[in-house]
Amino acid sequence: MNIAITTLGCKVNQYETAALEAELRRRGHELVPFDGPADAYIVNTCTVTAVSDKKSRQLIRQARKRSPEGVVAVCGCYAQTAPEAVAALGVDLVAGSSGRLAFLDDLEHLLAQREPAPLVTVDNILSHRTFEALSGGGLEGRTRAMLKVEDGCVNFCTYCIIPYARGPVRSLDIPGARQELARLLEAGYREIVLTGIEISSWGRDLPGEETLIDLLEGLCRGLPAGVRLRLGSLEPRTITPNFCRRAAALPNLCPHFHLSMQSGCDAVLARMHRHYDTARYYESVKLLRDFFPDPGITTDLIVGFPGEREEEFQETLAFVERCAFSAMHIFPYSRRTGTPAADMPGQVPNAVKEARAHRAAALAGRLEEAYLDRMIGKSFPVLFEDQHDGLWRGHAPNYAAVYVPGQELHNVERMVSITSRNGSRLLGELV
Repeated sequence: MNIAITTLGCKVNQYETAALEAELRRRGHELVPFDGPADAYIVNTCTVTAVSDKKSRQLIRQARKRSPEGVVAVCGCYAQTAPEAVAALGVDLVAGSSGRLAFLDDLEHLLAQREPAPLVTVDNILSHRTFEALSGGGLEGRTRAMLKVEDGCVNFCTYCIIPYARGPVRSLDIPGARQELARLLEAGYREIVLTGIEISSWGRDLPGEETLIDLLEGLCRGLPAGVRLRLGSLEPRTITPNFCRRAAALPNLCPHFHLSMQSGCDAVLARMHRHYDTARYYESVKLLRDFFPDPGITTDLIVGFPGEREEEFQETLAFVERCAFSAMHIFPYSRRTGTPAADMPGQVPNAVKEARAHRAAALAGRLEEAYLDRMIGKSFPVLFEDQHDGLWRGHAPNYAAVYVPGQELHNVERMVSITSRNGSRLLGELV
């Protein structure tokens, strides 16, 4: 059968879609573009913001319109939290954020024998206790692959619906992670990104007292030269002297750390139910710079959280400047029904949220340029991925994007001397 898949959302969703694609091919199906004809359409949804929900609904409607007689199957976080709303869109199969192989079994059954729709198989994700092992990979033609090592989150930040969409923490043990890593290396990938819903919580559900740094050491042990391991988003309290000392001893680990921040104001962090304050966050930033030479430190920021006054936003801007991030992702607060923040007083008008997002983005841009300017005159190993505007593009270990002229460089690592900057691009010459 011809099956089309599209994905919204985070790296975990992308990993799981790659696993679905691999399994569909193994079962003898052909993958076709989502914007063309197909026997079945799969939409892997996201629900992190209201915009994500809207995009999910749009893609579902497009699939239904494109093939009135085809099977439309929906899975992922939006389907997990709003199965009735998804089913009402004329969907044939609604599944949640787990049981992906069973989801494909149901899809094949519907393709073979159409039955009254919709079939809804969403269960109580909060009761799940076992990690669902899937063999993912990277997108076709890419040099980088994702390795999902964790699912779920129990932080229950007041703005976030993801714990209700993903359930409690479940971890892939070190032997399982090493086995999947070996498969990815055999497939030719040169950079592996550890991903999960909250990878800082890795190991919390496993017997013993292993933590994320034990996983990193277990994966880096015996890793060939020229193969990189990159971390996904981290909770700031993961960064301790012990973590940094052991991580800095791993030559394959990229010095790029995404520390989720969300606000630079202690009062706002408390309302968000984050488990740190700005002093602890800055301690993490300082530790990373003590142990790693000029690491890439990136973050997320939510502006316009309920009750955020102008003075509190100014505190955040000052803290952002103090941290001097190499790059930032900035989001206006999105009200999520079912979360405590949705009912908080002092909801900030959309116009104010958008204005603050623009102001924060302007500061983030200046900090990024300053960080990249410090790279000029230095040399880095760059793993090249593809061509843009006649130049080969790749990433340095600190995740700075580097562009050079040259011949075929796909999936090749070469030393590059950085000569200049053009916007967020570093330009260089092969050494």
